[in-house]
Amino acid sequence: MMRISTKGRYALRIMLDLAQNSEQGPVALREISERQNITPKYMESIMSLLLRDKLVQSMRGKAGGYTLTREPKDYPVYEILSTAEGGLAPVHCLAMEENVCPVRQNCLTIPVWEGLHNVIKDYLSGISLDTLMKQGSSCSL
Repeated sequence: MMRISTKGRYALRIMLDLAQNSEQGPVALREISERQNITPKYMESIMSLLLRDKLVQSMRGKAGGYTLTREPKDYPVYEILSTAEGGLAPVHCLAMEENVCPVRQNCLTIPVWEGLHNVIKDYLSGISLDTLMKQGSSCSL
């Protein structure tokens, strides 16, 4: 069964929380943790992925915390989930930079997996953090 892990779901909730609270400046990890009911330790591991891919930035000091690097409308859900999950390809051979599967040329099922991947990518790429905020969907994630 293909599933989005808690890491992916929490990453989306964290990013949405940052988008909703960005007007006040950098947001402390502790504040997000409390609002989203995610342990700080687990959040740190997710934040490291978001930092690595430059989806967020951190600021140190008394007024430090995390901020988005772009406007909420410029964050497709696909990008956030891909970062957290390490990709969203439904099969391993599509997760590789270049599909080097030895049976690719004779694989009759690859069009099914490519089609599914395209549907997932197109759907999730069409939803941004801004879209979610406007729909008031944060509690259903």
